[in-house]
Amino acid sequence: MAEQVRKTVGSALQGILRAQEVGVFLILAAMVLFLSVFTNTFLTSTNIFNILRAFSWIAISGFGECMVIITGGIDLSVGSVMGFSGLISAMLLRASMSVPVSVLGGLAAGVVIGLLNGLMVTKAKLPPFIATLGMLLMARGLCYGLTGGWPVQDLPQGFRNLGQLDIPLLGAGVPLPLLFTILLVVIVALFLNRTIWGYRVYAVGGNEVASGLSGINTDRVKIMVYTLAAFLTAIGGILMTARLGVAAPTAANGYELDVIAATVVGGTSLAGGEGTILGVFIGAAIMQVLRTGLVLTGVSAYWLQAVQGLVIVVAITLDQLRKRRR
Repeated sequence: MAEQVRKTVGSALQGILRAQEVGVFLILAAMVLFLSVFTNTFLTSTNIFNILRAFSWIAISGFGECMVIITGGIDLSVGSVMGFSGLISAMLLRASMSVPVSVLGGLAAGVVIGLLNGLMVTKAKLPPFIATLGMLLMARGLCYGLTGGWPVQDLPQGFRNLGQLDIPLLGAGVPLPLLFTILLVVIVALFLNRTIWGYRVYAVGGNEVASGLSGINTDRVKIMVYTLAAFLTAIGGILMTARLGVAAPTAANGYELDVIAATVVGGTSLAGGEGTILGVFIGAAIMQVLRTGLVLTGVSAYWLQAVQGLVIVVAITLDQLRKRRR
């Protein structure tokens, strides 16, 4: 009996140690330790809560990007969708709409864009890179065209609370965007791992031809993931806009790099068929800690994109090496 228990525990520990999330978490822990030792301000409560708040919308958008990449696609439009959804909510607020109606309007805008992305990929048979690159430009153009290049300001406090409010928990103020992020981690992870549609997402990414032959409607699965990705990105965009208190047409410009980097660093394979929501959550935290660490250590912000590109290349290289060993 004791021997059986020992084998069971040992097998469980081996499974945990092989998990992709463990390696990603160790990288995050190493970064936190390094910055804690070599800077005096990293572990301050103000800095920690700023990190927890700022990485939330990247992580939420990354959950959707993860599902798209698992199916073998990619969504380059997430930055523009984030800015466009926040802008639509802000314009509705300025048109005297209530906060719930304005938020729903921003979410609907994201859903429409995601649906169009899915239709272009499945029905028009456009490569995901081309379809979402075109949508990136179209959504950003709408941001400029609707505003004439001017930001939408004077948003009501009720809306700004979505991104600025701290909820008193465990003797501290926890940023509301972080609570939204944790809730979505649970919901999206359960969707991917405990529902038939989640299984189909992994199946399509693992082998699309075999999935189709087994009776899975692969086009429907792809339309679903692109729509869900834009919906989640819209949530992130609205939280970001609420945090800033202003909707600028340039908002979230280039954020697609942050989202894709967080997703890939979190262990999602660009080859498709592999990825976890928890990994994306940790990957988003790594990217935000990296961004903050560069500032605290005195590195110019102009080097940020170079570092992001290096991180993406290293993460993809490690993923390819891991697949070759398998």
